[in-house]
Amino acid sequence: MDLREIKLFIEVADHMSFTKAAEHSYVSQPSLSKIVKKLEEELQVELFDRSTRHLRLTDAGKIVYQQGRKALAPLNELHILLDELRNLEIGEIKIGIPPLIGTLFFPEIARKFHADYPKVKLHLVELGAKRIATIVEDSQIDLGIIVLPADEEKFNVYPFITDEFVLFIYEEHPLANRNSVILNELKDEKFILFSEDFTLHDYVIKACNEAGFEPIVSYESSQWDLIVELVSSKMGITLLPKSIFYMQNHANVKMIPIKEPTLLWKLGIITKKDAYLSFSLKQLLNILIGT
Repeated sequence: MDLREIKLFIEVADHMSFTKAAEHSYVSQPSLSKIVKKLEEELQVELFDRSTRHLRLTDAGKIVYQQGRKALAPLNELHILLDELRNLEIGEIKIGIPPLIGTLFFPEIARKFHADYPKVKLHLVELGAKRIATIVEDSQIDLGIIVLPADEEKFNVYPFITDEFVLFIYEEHPLANRNSVILNELKDEKFILFSEDFTLHDYVIKACNEAGFEPIVSYESSQWDLIVELVSSKMGITLLPKSIFYMQNHANVKMIPIKEPTLLWKLGIITKKDAYLSFSLKQLLNILIGT
């Protein structure tokens, strides 16, 4: 039994005539009769009472007709749903964003997209960038925003935003009145970093290593606001993107540029290579790339 057999049976039931149903469905009457007969054999019931001049549905035929209608309803609506999807009126997009990036950019992304496509749901998954790349690759989410670089053999990569790292320091610190610092000057400081699941953890450690020292890590956290809170409480210093400074509200935390080396925070959007991109996802990409 397949959907085509059910559909043709319903055609006969609607017209109560093999002849009219054959004309309407562009199937020959003998072929239509054979299809209905085959369906009856598969279901082991008679669908039509053929003992009278006019066809009538048997009790079994009425059940198959009703359930067949229900089964075909989603297919009958398919063209409508696809039209709505093309017009971006419905749908869901799963987006992976590290908490820091989500704080900075997701509210504006959601606002812009929702203004034009209010029926498309944006499902936010907040994880470290390392895990986001993994679940994009596993097709668990549609799109991820991560810290570059990314594996271009696995992902389509779209540049998003570039920012610079700066030093976050409490105002009583001996370096707090400096106009800029060299990274190597921080070799004896206690660093507060993102936890190991986050790309920024590895990035800061690598930058310090290249500057000639191994950073002393006193605290790790998955929350940027807790990291800044710890700096405010004189528990250490941290390196974060400059845009974070304007999100925090601790009056005793200062931002100092890093003169040497220049540390850039390069964000990119990734989608899985060769994966299907829905209409709504393509439109979201257009908004993100244009941000």
